[in-house]
Amino acid sequence: MAKLTPKQTSFAEEYLIDLNATQAAIRAGYSPKSAEAEASRQLRNVKVKAAVANAIAERSKRTGVSQDRIILELAKIALVNAIDVINMDEATIRGDANREDTAAIASVKVKIIPTGKDGAIIEREVKVYDKIRALELLGKHLGMFKDDRPLGNVNIQIIDNIPNK
Repeated sequence: MAKLTPKQTSFAEEYLIDLNATQAAIRAGYSPKSAEAEASRQLRNVKVKAAVANAIAERSKRTGVSQDRIILELAKIALVNAIDVINMDEATIRGDANREDTAAIASVKVKIIPTGKDGAIIEREVKVYDKIRALELLGKHLGMFKDDRPLGNVNIQIIDNIPNK
């Protein structure tokens, strides 16, 4: 495969920063006035597309971040049952909670309020990540929430049985 020009190489590298093609084109040295069109052109270029895909694959391998891993993490949040993780009477994390379930915990807060010489009130709060949002993201990934789904053919028959006067 032919090599990329220095500007194309720069575009591919810049695109990986934020996946914003227009900004990548500007940062790569293309004119801001034509950056949007140039970005579109670069992303259609077979050599540039291959370079970007290769760089994304290398980064995924290097970091261990993949689509599968993201889906698994979302599933942990989406499918956790809070009572498997939280002792509801004490607002603490259960001692027998497994690692998969505790991955859904967003924060644990403990507040101690002195009440006098020997006492204190302990306030606890255990929050889990947004389950609805995780379910929504998983549903979108699976194509469940598409507005463009055809409803199918519907036959309508109009019967005019009102007599004319």
